[in-house]
Amino acid sequence: MGMTMTQKILAAHAGLDSVVAGQLIEAKLDIVMANDITGPMALPIFEQMAKKVYDKEKVVLVPDHFTPNKDIKSAENSKAIREFSKEQGLKWYFEQGKSGVEHAILPEAGVVVAGECIIGADSHTCTYGALGAFSTGVGTTDIATGMATGELWFKVPFAMKFVLTGKPGPYVTGKDVILHIIGKIGVDGALYKSMEFTGDGIASLTMDDRFTMANMAIEAGAKNGIFPVDEQAVSYMKEYSVKEYKIYEADEDAEYDEVVEIDLASVRPTVAFPHLPGNAKTIDEIEAMEPIKIDQVVIGSCTNGRISDMRKAAAILKGHTVHPDVRVMVVPATQNIYKQCIKEGLVDIFIDAGCAVNTPSCGPCMGGHMGVMAAGEKCVSTTNRNFVGRMGHVDSLIYLASPEVAAASAIAGCIANPEKVGDK
Repeated sequence: MGMTMTQKILAAHAGLDSVVAGQLIEAKLDIVMANDITGPMALPIFEQMAKKVYDKEKVVLVPDHFTPNKDIKSAENSKAIREFSKEQGLKWYFEQGKSGVEHAILPEAGVVVAGECIIGADSHTCTYGALGAFSTGVGTTDIATGMATGELWFKVPFAMKFVLTGKPGPYVTGKDVILHIIGKIGVDGALYKSMEFTGDGIASLTMDDRFTMANMAIEAGAKNGIFPVDEQAVSYMKEYSVKEYKIYEADEDAEYDEVVEIDLASVRPTVAFPHLPGNAKTIDEIEAMEPIKIDQVVIGSCTNGRISDMRKAAAILKGHTVHPDVRVMVVPATQNIYKQCIKEGLVDIFIDAGCAVNTPSCGPCMGGHMGVMAAGEKCVSTTNRNFVGRMGHVDSLIYLASPEVAAASAIAGCIANPEKVGDK
């Protein structure tokens, strides 16, 4: 019986010739990552298990959620992982001002590569599947175990195959594609399964598109999302990493619970309405409704804070002014992306349009700080979740969209079609 990409990676890390879906295994870990929320919770558990981390080059700590620290508690949390990193001599500790959002900085810094088995105490750790790695989010007890032993047990996931064909049209990005898919299968459509993307359409998706899609696999309930390693992925890893990588390919007779075909040419700019990422509507459906007036726009996060996202948003905003009833926050995902925005004049475009440009942080995405919303307010956000109370008051509303839809909406004052704003 053949294996999927995910199953092959897990088998290799478990020291087995093969595994089957549903099998319990113990696998060796290449990277164990936590942040300033989850890390401090894992440390007391770790200290009951070990005095030293299993490998100081493989345990990674990133303060990004409540940084710059918004209050005393967040400052204490950051202090805890900062001091732990120094005591343990960790190679990868990303201090504020020298890094960025975890799921953007790890690939950019070359920490993660194809063929690895990666866990992170954050649900969007599945981002690294864009590079052909098995990466998944786990709880704090599992992170502590991983830090202490370098191993963790897994139940080998069943799999779904997504065959992508064709090329996306103008103003259609990886964000639109993944929102389209989640809208199609539902927020539990891939529950504890591996979402494996394949097909000739992948060649037309940039690495940033793939990072976005893998990032949101968890929003369909998936254990992980994963892409084949093609020339684009290899080129990306050679540019950013010096680590050795290993390419795994699914067997032709690999078993999938379901095969879903997606013609990328048929995907339209898509928005997820409150309060689920699966509540997807196309821009055409939205234009047939009464205008949905908004109060806020957020462009950034581990989902859409990369340089291509910044460029796309700036291209829409250039020469325009943000609607007087709307406030906009632009948050580049890493310091290098921020610097690139400055070099390319994107920061000038954002500021001239009336946007606030903020330091790299998760802040607005989970209502941590920067952009917390009041009751009744509506936000178009390029982040990954629109649950009740996610960005502030439980009576606020979040609409998930691409950077181009977000930028067009900022100008119009309501959810808007970037095709029309971009043509002006």
